[in-house]
Amino acid sequence: MRLPWLILLALMAQATLPAQDTSGDARNTDPPNTDTHFRMPAYRSLEEWRARAAHLRKQILSAAGLLPMPAKNPLNPRIFGRIENQDYSIENVHLETLPGYYLGGNLYRPLGKTGRFPGVASPHGHWNYGRLEHQPLGSIPSRAINLARQGYVVFAYDMVGYNDTVQTPHAFGGPREQLWSFGPLGLQLWNSIRVVDFLQSLPDVDPDRIAATGASGGGTQTFLLTAVDDRVKVSAPVNMISAIMQGGSPCENAPNLRVNAFNVEFGAMAAPRPLLMVSATGDWTRNTPKEEFPAIQGIYSLFGKPDMVETVLIDAPHNYNQQSREAVYRFFAKHLLGDRDAGKYAEKPVRIEKLQDMLVLHGRTLPHNALPYERLFEQWISAARAQSEETTDPSELRERLQLVLAPWPREVLSREEGGRIVLSRPGRGDRVSGIYRRAAGPATLIVHPEGAEAAPKFAPPNGAVLMIDAFQTGRAAAPRDRSHTHFLAFNQTDDANRAVDILTALAFLKQTGATQVKLRGIGKAGLWCLFAAAAAETPVQLEADLDGFQGTDREFIDRFFVPGIQRAGGLRAARIAAGLR
Repeated sequence: MRLPWLILLALMAQATLPAQDTSGDARNTDPPNTDTHFRMPAYRSLEEWRARAAHLRKQILSAAGLLPMPAKNPLNPRIFGRIENQDYSIENVHLETLPGYYLGGNLYRPLGKTGRFPGVASPHGHWNYGRLEHQPLGSIPSRAINLARQGYVVFAYDMVGYNDTVQTPHAFGGPREQLWSFGPLGLQLWNSIRVVDFLQSLPDVDPDRIAATGASGGGTQTFLLTAVDDRVKVSAPVNMISAIMQGGSPCENAPNLRVNAFNVEFGAMAAPRPLLMVSATGDWTRNTPKEEFPAIQGIYSLFGKPDMVETVLIDAPHNYNQQSREAVYRFFAKHLLGDRDAGKYAEKPVRIEKLQDMLVLHGRTLPHNALPYERLFEQWISAARAQSEETTDPSELRERLQLVLAPWPREVLSREEGGRIVLSRPGRGDRVSGIYRRAAGPATLIVHPEGAEAAPKFAPPNGAVLMIDAFQTGRAAAPRDRSHTHFLAFNQTDDANRAVDILTALAFLKQTGATQVKLRGIGKAGLWCLFAAAAAETPVQLEADLDGFQGTDREFIDRFFVPGIQRAGGLRAARIAAGLR
């Protein structure tokens, strides 16, 4: 019985059916990038949004390399020097946010006031002088001093590679670092989380009144910190939440961060906590009052708190200027000090100290245990590997793998023509072409590295059989523009997409009522099938030759390059999640 069916399939593939059009696969034709104009999805219920926000939180943490969260070592704050002016003080601080890794900053405190004050995490943007920038379009000392005078404890801290935080460059990382999700975005987000720890530890800070504000790259840090850390009670990201530009620096873009997501959704994760969206007429936030603000206010309305989000548009180029700062002062006063008297929060002139007097490392060296870049990266890997090896729950490992591959498709669309089929996930624009023989009972999914037409000789004579052109194989081979900067922040690699297509096919077979599914990976497709089986939420009988794959970094780079895959547990996690212990 088998031979005639194989001959029929061959004839169908070669003559009867026209070539399936896969050129319309959006992953090839319309890859998103930082300048794509994104649209906020419609969230019709609070339950729907909460589920989405919970997923996005895990997606951010996974892309940052912070899932699971690293252990929190003692911060061992080191304070160097104290400058006292009439109504505020400034101290230079080093925090050990990871063992042997140091974050620099300035701590601004009120003088002449008593009590426990709100704490403000104050990241800077891509100013030439980092946290010490002082010019008309942006002054970190001006906002920190004025906030201190108003009754806040402010910690202005470095982005990686700036000022006193010098153990890595600002932009770093290659394929190996990407496997382990070790990059500037993750380090900065971790530093921000540890800054909240530091502020809460101070005796003069009220741990229940923590705020965050920064502009540009500091705005990105502000809304990402707010998205993942509920301890931030009030947030004011300046000139950054936009539907038309998502951030241009490596510290704002990590692989997988914005796959099927964008900054307006991340900003909305502040809800229902107070959020001020400060925008400018002269940059990518110019549409905020009519586009981004209504979208986020719609999320606040689901909580019944639309008034907890506000917006202000400043007629200026990209900035955190005096007008922007004064808007933040008023907003913070209303929500953190209980004071609505806007007239009390006009900015006052400040005295700018000598730059060298504001630096921890001026005339000093790093602590003796400070790690160079290579050792810091190896420590990151060791800690990540230890966390992975502590986890034996298949469902937990499966979730981590799904976050670097794809969630299990809850629905698969299909269209059949004769013996051919095209599958897709709703709203994704993907197209998975294949050859399908429908039958009741058990089903077999066959994945060949040369596509569906190379697979029939591996098919069983009976039962349902699906053979697919996994991404960029067989008839799915098509040009793909990978030239956009930060491509992997928005798009998946070819290998990841192949595993995604296998997941889509498995979900389709489950949707058809298949009682049992055998997944057969031929040649190098065996590795794609292993990770798809590990991420699948349906029982799969896997037949795959891994050809000696041991799960080393070099092997992943050469044979199955998926950013974050090692941080998610790598080969060990896949074997456990797929039931191959």
